[in-house]
Amino acid sequence: MGTLNHLSFGWLTPAVSYLMACVGAALGLRCTLRALSATGPSRRNWLLTAAAAIGSGIWTMHFIAMFGFSVDGTELRYDVPLTVLSLVVAVVVVGIGVFTVGYGRHRGRSLLLGGLTTGVGVAAMHYLGMAALRLHGNVEYTPATVLLSVAVAVGAATAALWAAVTIRNAVAAGGAALVMGVAVSCMHYTGMAAVHVHMDPSRTELGGATPMQFVFPLAVGLGSFLFLTSAFVALSPTAQERAAYREAGELAIEDLNPTELDRAA
Repeated sequence: MGTLNHLSFGWLTPAVSYLMACVGAALGLRCTLRALSATGPSRRNWLLTAAAAIGSGIWTMHFIAMFGFSVDGTELRYDVPLTVLSLVVAVVVVGIGVFTVGYGRHRGRSLLLGGLTTGVGVAAMHYLGMAALRLHGNVEYTPATVLLSVAVAVGAATAALWAAVTIRNAVAAGGAALVMGVAVSCMHYTGMAAVHVHMDPSRTELGGATPMQFVFPLAVGLGSFLFLTSAFVALSPTAQERAAYREAGELAIEDLNPTELDRAA
């Protein structure tokens, strides 16, 4: 059995992966909150952004954490199509969850269904990502620990969606994102605790891409997307702020006398 190391670079990879999980959660919560105060295409667009943020944040967290994973006696490679599929699954299933909450009529039922769907999707992303792993051996799992990781994912997703529809204060929302980052990280390392590798030296051809060839550039790209989108969302006015701007503009026009209005025209 191969010796596993989850901290090959010390605490750097857990810390950076936790940061990415927090950024994705914070952006997703903010976008979901914006969606609930919007209507029509605007609500749909905010929910799509929330799904992309949460899904890509969780995916980036997983693969940055995987940079710290090593197995004695073998190199690690990743199957490219399966790795991309794990990202697509994360975004699509999280999207189903946030749309369930965004358009659900019964809040409690929508939260439970959305949390279950999103949590199972997060777990599916994790284990698809692990299925993409190529090494000189066979990867096996402890079933009870796998079930525990799925339960953690469902709990984390439900808590995040609850926070998105309940918390209105920016400071509290930031705290919820930090808690969500902890929960997602716990899900990842719980799932990794279920892993056992039985070495098979006869397997010489691994195939796939090394982490630096494929996963690292994609993770950096998604991380940049999260930070830039976070800045855009933070700077864009809310529906209440836009309404206040319109009201202030109307009051300013009413305060102008007829001569000033002619001059402005």
